[in-house]
Amino acid sequence: MAEQKRDYYEVLGLSKGATEEALKKAYRKLAKQYHPDVNPGDKDAEAKFKEINEAYGILSDPEKKARYDQFGHAGVDPSYGGGGGFGFDMGDIDLGDIFGSFFGGGFGGGTGRRNGPQKGDSLRVNLALTFEEAAFGCTKEIDLNRTETCEECHGSGCAAGTTAETCSDCRGSGQIRVQRGMGGFAFSTTTTCTKCRGTGKIIHTPCKKCGGAGSVRKKQRVSVTIPAGIDDGQAVSLRGQGNAGLNGGPAGDLLVRVQVKPHPQFQREGVTVLYEQPVTFYQAAMGAELEIPTIDGKVKYNLPAGTQTGTTFRLRGKGIPELRSNRRGDQYVTVKVQIPTSLNAEQKEALNAFAVAMGEKVPEGGLKGLFEKKKKKR
Repeated sequence: MAEQKRDYYEVLGLSKGATEEALKKAYRKLAKQYHPDVNPGDKDAEAKFKEINEAYGILSDPEKKARYDQFGHAGVDPSYGGGGGFGFDMGDIDLGDIFGSFFGGGFGGGTGRRNGPQKGDSLRVNLALTFEEAAFGCTKEIDLNRTETCEECHGSGCAAGTTAETCSDCRGSGQIRVQRGMGGFAFSTTTTCTKCRGTGKIIHTPCKKCGGAGSVRKKQRVSVTIPAGIDDGQAVSLRGQGNAGLNGGPAGDLLVRVQVKPHPQFQREGVTVLYEQPVTFYQAAMGAELEIPTIDGKVKYNLPAGTQTGTTFRLRGKGIPELRSNRRGDQYVTVKVQIPTSLNAEQKEALNAFAVAMGEKVPEGGLKGLFEKKKKKR
């Protein structure tokens, strides 16, 4: 009975008197949510989808909406001469348009013309570099397997002297409209043409070299220029070095992702190089002229007397070049004083004597050998 039906405005989640735009927006949202293709086997969703279509079918028609607003369901119920079991084409709210982009083209609306020019797929490769190669840049050769436009047919897919026929089913568009009905309702969707598989053309005599694909797979060696200062995980893009495009479209790109190998001495933080310099106890106490390794080679540095372990000094301009810039970072050197781990008797005595001279207490017997040597000399 019509009296048992829910209010059509309530079905769409709107108030009476809602505008045409509000009706359309609410319908799009709910139809997408409860469409049977999204909820396969869900009877409740199917029932709600029917209810939503019925409500929108009435409220989107100005004449039926006016009768419904005045008389309720009685104004549109079949027993009152209204439009009960009606069917309609949704026109500008074609479900293909609603669902195409949301479901990745399953309804065909948001995919565009498949037979138009399409850019080829991009290729991605990893390239291992040494620490120095990443710092100063280099040129590398990369071997690729990629598709290229067939030289025999120039990408048409047709044998020499032949041409492709426009698909009669889709008339060259690559898509066809399909009428579907459900529960007394009819609506249309757009889908890929099965006869031409979305290409919009039929090739009767394929090119022997590419088999009608218009492209062939080849091994190619590509030269890649790596800019100075590139860091681990960054990539270089080579435009047009990917797979061939379709239907006259441009080739894709080649993305080269850099993996920088660890260095046995240096660490990197952006454009800064970090290095730990080992020094002896004597060098730290008395000072010394050191040779510090850098990515440019060794440089001399005068270590001040009394330098403590953990002290850090900077070598300006000895870091990593900034990417696509003439400036360079710095190298920071951290001093690590090495403590002897194995001393002989003479070295221990000398160290004990040093401790006494510095006013430190020495364990009993620590200077015994030293005193015995002095007695013998007398």
